[in-house]
Amino acid sequence: MSLVKIGVLISGSGTNLQSIIDNIKLGKINGKISIVISNKKEAYGLTRAKKNGIDSLFLDRKQFDSHLDYDKAIIEEFKKRGVELVVLAGYLKILTKEFVKEFRNKIINIHPSLIPSFCGKGYYGSHVHKAALEYGVKISGATVHFVDEGTDTGPIILQESVRLDESETVDSLREKVLKIEHKLLPEAIGLYCEGKLKVEGRKVRIIN
Repeated sequence: MSLVKIGVLISGSGTNLQSIIDNIKLGKINGKISIVISNKKEAYGLTRAKKNGIDSLFLDRKQFDSHLDYDKAIIEEFKKRGVELVVLAGYLKILTKEFVKEFRNKIINIHPSLIPSFCGKGYYGSHVHKAALEYGVKISGATVHFVDEGTDTGPIILQESVRLDESETVDSLREKVLKIEHKLLPEAIGLYCEGKLKVEGRKVRIIN
């Protein structure tokens, strides 16, 4: 089976990107990262990509007339490299409907909560963990899902939970959830690259 060409979108430090790179090196993902694109110039994830010999690119939204034009530029970069799977690894921009249509059921995102809890507009990064703590939940976690036209509304691929301690803080919860993210995202990508994910309406079936 040929390697699946992966395009990764990031906005920050790229720890999830690193988990993908590491799992590819371990032979757990039958894929290759063809390019990493960031909407933030100083994103350390770009440095991670360069250190591992992966093409990396910063695209400045301010250089484009519209969000659609920006997404079209990303699509063009992906198509140039024959990207077959798009991974959002801490990417903090909402994709346009046109982007989603171009890569229908070929976009995977990681979210730091158990969807449908604490997700949607405004729920990203530490905002998610702060909301979970304020609500008083006993369990949180992470979700990997396919991306559709909504925000965090696509079919769920994998989920895993963590228990909250009485002394839990935003920082401690973030670290707990990150450990799960670094496990689940590569696992979901690995399943995709092996052709083991089948979308049936709102459900994703894992084929053995």
